[in-house]
Amino acid sequence: MRSNHTSGYGWTVESIMKKAMVIGATGFGGLGLIEIIRRHPGMEITQLVDIKDTGKNVSDLFPHLRGFCDLTIRPPDGIDFQEIDIAFFSTPDRAGMALIREFHKRKIAVIDFSGDFRFGTVRDYEVYAANRGLEKSHLAADLLPEAVYGLPEKYADRIRSARIVGNPGCFSICMILGLLPAAESGIISSDTIIGDGKTGVSGAGRNSGEANLYPQRHENVNTYREGTHQHVVEVENVINSLGGKKSEILFVPQIVPLNRGILTTMYMDIVDGYDTGRMLRVYRDYYNNKPFVSVTDKSPNTADVRGSNRCLIRPIVDPRTGKLVVISAIDNLMKGQAGNAVQNANIMLGLDETAGLDVPAFYP
Repeated sequence: MRSNHTSGYGWTVESIMKKAMVIGATGFGGLGLIEIIRRHPGMEITQLVDIKDTGKNVSDLFPHLRGFCDLTIRPPDGIDFQEIDIAFFSTPDRAGMALIREFHKRKIAVIDFSGDFRFGTVRDYEVYAANRGLEKSHLAADLLPEAVYGLPEKYADRIRSARIVGNPGCFSICMILGLLPAAESGIISSDTIIGDGKTGVSGAGRNSGEANLYPQRHENVNTYREGTHQHVVEVENVINSLGGKKSEILFVPQIVPLNRGILTTMYMDIVDGYDTGRMLRVYRDYYNNKPFVSVTDKSPNTADVRGSNRCLIRPIVDPRTGKLVVISAIDNLMKGQAGNAVQNANIMLGLDETAGLDVPAFYP
């Protein structure tokens, strides 16, 4: 497969396979990238990087990869910057901003999984950092204006020529996709949109802490960061940039005893004249030709999207109260992380947007 693509730097890339590097290769995000790119027709992983388990083959650590990906994990100081078309930073907050300069200097496109480059201003980053309990200073603040928010369904044109893409948070992308059609059409009239989000345990990563040990997580549900979740600023930034009603998001996340999956339910007031049938038409028209968003009139299940890059959305206008209820479901490790990152990479590298991602959900 040969492709031609003019990058955001003004030069043309012509190659049989695009070369990808994964930094943070042994976390859930890195493993997700390996599994997706391994089946990708136009991209291959040439380097795996992590700060632990260096010198070991990734397939020795994760035997399900044996024979599919047997690359050796390199330390960060062992990175070979030659012939890299794109780098995925599947790293914690503040790691990407510490790593970015060498890649930026060498004109290597980067997709960062953390909150380091989801914001165009230091002020927005500081709100995110405060909600996360992080240091507010940004180590690459001068590069924030170049960063593009990695939401392909809205910003594909900007992503296409981007140098740095900040992959959205998992709750963020689930909520934003559920709200975009109503917000952009000027249908929402609420000052406050109420959001309820349920997520599986894998959202906490491989080092998820004692609270997520099996005996404490099984048959247990709890809320956390009520009203102060770090993803709220992302949702408000996108929704309030559309020119309609400015709304605040009151979001209450919950962890449920589920491996993977997110279900968000959002409630809001709307202008007169809409019932469920008309709202379904608005949503279906908006997401026409968006390959990974499906609008349904059935109750969404996380199992319907598990292992896929799809987002399933159901808008309902409650006839008794007149409220709009929007339910959206994603796999937090796919559309909420690695799958969306590969979708962004496809756009950045001039490949088919669905390459490596056009697979159904796991069943059962």
